[in-house]
Amino acid sequence: MKKWILVLLSTVLLSAAGVNSKEEKDVLGAMDAWKQATMKKDRTALDKLLHPDLTYSHSSGMTQTKTDVLDAVTKGKATVEAIDFSDTTVRIYGKTALVKGTVDITNSTDGKSTKSHLSILHVWIKDGQGWQMVGRQATKLP
Repeated sequence: MKKWILVLLSTVLLSAAGVNSKEEKDVLGAMDAWKQATMKKDRTALDKLLHPDLTYSHSSGMTQTKTDVLDAVTKGKATVEAIDFSDTTVRIYGKTALVKGTVDITNSTDGKSTKSHLSILHVWIKDGQGWQMVGRQATKLP
């Protein structure tokens, strides 16, 4: 009897791990879609990925709404050349995901490149449209 209980418990735990793994992959897929849409200045894709109630805070202290971000990314002078994630962790709480990590972003404005080394927390929520970014907070790293 104990053996069957252990087998059942192991199966339940492995099933739960599989669900989180799938959700983590989905969230990381949304992160990659955001990265690609940002670099391509794809307003349509970004519009689907950004939640209407977005709070997008930069390391400079500036905070933007969804409309502000859409306009800055797609109409602004700066072009994001690269976004490189490292030390990424994903924590999922039901329909909310926190993605924390280090991000190196390379921007180009008027032919001049700048690189930012940041610690960023992205907050994603899942609704009928899939995962959408609802919050972002960035801090400059040395």
